[in-house]
Amino acid sequence: MQILQYFINGISIGAVYAIIALGYTMVYGIAKMLNFAHGDIIMVGAYISFCVTNYLGLPAIVSVVISMAVCTVLGIVIEGLAYKPLRGAPSLAVLITAIGVSYFLQNAAQLIWSSSAKNFTSIVTFAPIRLFDGKLVVTGEVLVTVLVSVVVMFALTWFTGSTRTGKAMRAVSEDQDAAQLMGINVNRTISTTFAIGSALAAVAGVLLCSTVPTLQPTTGSMPGIRAFTAAVLGGIGSIPGAMLGGILIGIIETFAKAYISTQFSDAVVFSVLIIILLVKPAGLLGKQVQEKV
Repeated sequence: MQILQYFINGISIGAVYAIIALGYTMVYGIAKMLNFAHGDIIMVGAYISFCVTNYLGLPAIVSVVISMAVCTVLGIVIEGLAYKPLRGAPSLAVLITAIGVSYFLQNAAQLIWSSSAKNFTSIVTFAPIRLFDGKLVVTGEVLVTVLVSVVVMFALTWFTGSTRTGKAMRAVSEDQDAAQLMGINVNRTISTTFAIGSALAAVAGVLLCSTVPTLQPTTGSMPGIRAFTAAVLGGIGSIPGAMLGGILIGIIETFAKAYISTQFSDAVVFSVLIIILLVKPAGLLGKQVQEKV
């Protein structure tokens, strides 16, 4: 029964990783860049939700909506100020800029909210489900997190495949120059992608702190790295792959902490990633793209 409890806990944290990984994979799939500041947008989203509920006294659902709105604007501003001027720059310049934005957000959070940890009140209020005479507990956070991640995955799949904006994103991901020649506004499409990814980061931040109720400026750093690992594992650029990778990383991490060591859990996760990439370099659901020279 304990193994099943670990499995459920792994799915719960893995669902959070999946939502974060969906943001990574959206940005990489369209803009072909890795936004390493994504984990810090998660932190900002959690802080906004914390302030709305604790200082303004508004309901939890309102705090989530406001958090998504703030992070959406933040994502658009970051893309416009930091990444848009580097559209044709080498990948290394974009990577260094992303790391700089990440440090800026962390230090700004320390100045605004201080570096001390804060207790985050879960947005989920209904009681846990107890099965097998209480030996198996499924918390409300688990149910909400898994449900939200599944809904987000299907919503993004429908959006990118059926809407005009989604089809524009797919065109930009294939060839930005050709998309521009066909009348697609590439800059606006990329900004929309950042907006969606940042809104998802806000949701992930609130759910993450509802599961692990401690909030500080480094809250999103390690979950962001694990979620990036999940996106690579599932096949970065693939929406179902991000979902699958997140769930697998969560389960592997939970079992590694339970049966090996909490200190070596990350080593186990990255070892699994390396082994899978040796077998499938594009990830579990990724497609190997051959470039013609």
